[in-house]
Amino acid sequence: MIVPNPFHNDNLGKLILRVTVGMLILFHGVHKILNPGSLDFISKQLGSNGLPQALAYGVYLGEVIAPLMIILGIFSRLGGLLVFGNMGFALFLAHRSQLFTLTTSGGWALELQGFYLFSGLAVLFLGSGRMAIRPD
Repeated sequence: MIVPNPFHNDNLGKLILRVTVGMLILFHGVHKILNPGSLDFISKQLGSNGLPQALAYGVYLGEVIAPLMIILGIFSRLGGLLVFGNMGFALFLAHRSQLFTLTTSGGWALELQGFYLFSGLAVLFLGSGRMAIRPD
């Protein structure tokens, strides 16, 4: 008889990942809602790279709507894709110069951005699991 491992629960692991990445990036989105002037920097970065400044409003999609989708488990894969895309823009627009930089303690200067980027990708590939409003 095979005894199930009580620590093997893919659905719980997916829920923990979803809630963690969703909540942490949602704080950034709420900050931008409460401080709409923070979009000015994003708009300027977009404009200086030849992109429409109106794309700056996409940050609300990537940092508010997508995290809520991920946390609640409603179209989680799409939410993961949106977070991944949002972080791709952030890395391109604001953090290119830090891509190969380390901190004074030896860590990657873009650890947080990398966490969001690859966590969004993980949610895209893993999906929501069963512990979701709309499991996929």
